Amino acid sequence: MSAPQTLVQAALNRLSARLGSGLAEAAAGLAVLAQDAPERLRREWDLFREEVELEAQRLEHPDADGGFSSSVSSGAPDAAAWEAPQADPQQQVDDLRARVARLARLLEGQA
Repeated sequence: MSAPQTLVQAALNRLSARLGSGLAEAAAGLAVLAQDAPERLRREWDLFREEVELEAQRLEHPDADGGFSSSVSSGAPDAAAWEAPQADPQQQVDDLRARVARLARLLEGQA
């Protein structure tokens, strides 16, 4: 073989070796994923079912919203802010800023 033919043959040999090792690594990675897939799918499915059940309970009992209604009935400060979202986003931002300022003042008073 002449020098250009040798270089071309060498390049082809190296490409095939690299592709072969790349394919072997990809196959090994897929084998690992295939082994882990059933357990992961089962966990994801269980988590999804739990989330659906919790969402269904929340929809059936809207007043049992994770403890916010109990803070409303106990007269906790700013409890009314958890009741219903306001339509105006700017008003929501202003209310949140006011609540943060009140909380900061409370924390400074306790320190």
